[in-house]
Amino acid sequence: MRIGGAIEKEWHNPEEWVKLAKDLRYSAVLCPVDCKSDRATRRDYLRAAIDADLLIGEVGVWRNCLSKNDAERKAAMEYAKAQLALADEFGANCCVNIIGSHSETAWDGFCAENYSDDFYALAVDSIREIIDDVKPRHTYYSIETMPWVTPDSPEAYLRLIRDVARDGFGVHLDFVNMINCPERYCKSTEFIKHCFDLLGPYVCSIHGKDVMMEQGYTTLIHETMPGKGTLDYPKILAMVEKLGSDMPLFVEHLPDYETYREAAAYVRRQAESVEIEVKG
Repeated sequence: MRIGGAIEKEWHNPEEWVKLAKDLRYSAVLCPVDCKSDRATRRDYLRAAIDADLLIGEVGVWRNCLSKNDAERKAAMEYAKAQLALADEFGANCCVNIIGSHSETAWDGFCAENYSDDFYALAVDSIREIIDDVKPRHTYYSIETMPWVTPDSPEAYLRLIRDVARDGFGVHLDFVNMINCPERYCKSTEFIKHCFDLLGPYVCSIHGKDVMMEQGYTTLIHETMPGKGTLDYPKILAMVEKLGSDMPLFVEHLPDYETYREAAAYVRRQAESVEIEVKG
């Protein structure tokens, strides 16, 4: 398997970027440029990644393609298409976004309209449009699983795959985001196994975090870094490894460079404890 994450330090060229990734012992990386970069810059970073055996695991979108604001939605759609084209150029595992939201207070926020039939129909049409316009050959467009908007369960993701009905659509698996109720928390290993059982053939990239539930009212579930919560990482990493030796797992949402180093090192130790080879 491969471990990656963000690089919370400044770099100025591909050589500095590779040096930081290697210092963190990453073998998978987030795309270091976006669609606005010039062709020469893209070429140089791609060559540096190939030469250093760094897998480009994700090209992020992180825009609200289902915004109720038409201008915002159209801009997000165009950016998603451009980022998918970039992912295809780089041969990245996936281009990833959340499905979007009708919230008027946060681009990724929860609201009742996110559960409506009209919202779901618009989501399916939007994903199809992005894939159909770009026609990726070397990557997949994917939606990160979320706690308060579809796909919020492996069953919901399978339904989305069926309804989108495009070969260029894959799965971005964030199992922690779907641990959004006490039963899934208390039975986390069983729930995560269920995710891998149903979605494994479609998974392109994985986020690795941890989770902790407070003994308080009503239900307070917090994301935390790997090793600071209750998840059984040796068992989880065995599931990851079954998807292939190049499957990337990205630690995320950490405050600084050294915390990313700590999280990646923890995941590596857990993998090695069950004799899983980690590249890099």
